[in-house]
Amino acid sequence: EVQLVESGGGLVQAGGSLRLSCVVSGFTFDGYSVGWFRQVPGENREGVSCIASTDHSTYYGDAVKGRFTVSSDNAKNTVYLQMNSLKPEDTAVYSCALRPGGYGCYIAELMYDYWGQGTQVTVSS
Repeated sequence: EVQLVESGGGLVQAGGSLRLSCVVSGFTFDGYSVGWFRQVPGENREGVSCIASTDHSTYYGDAVKGRFTVSSDNAKNTVYLQMNSLKPEDTAVYSCALRPGGYGCYIAELMYDYWGQGTQVTVSS
């Protein structure tokens, strides 16, 4: 069974930083892509970033480009999202998701088969 577990969320002041982790277990694919999404209650889920394990391609949404960095440690089956210069509008539940296939990075949520439970990020002004 594929499982994804996020950690690293919390409360931070505007301008601060957090690093989210997504530990993946139970997968048997040769390659995979992990996406980060966020959602505010009452709003649609937003794609934040993704990374592909084989070609290391990445993607960033316009709202986070230049502030967030996605990376992976394949030996630890862990994907990270380093979030710098955080803003109050970054407040959301952040979830990671996985899709088979290590080439190419796509942020459409319908392409992802497995999801974590999410971790709350709150940025105070």
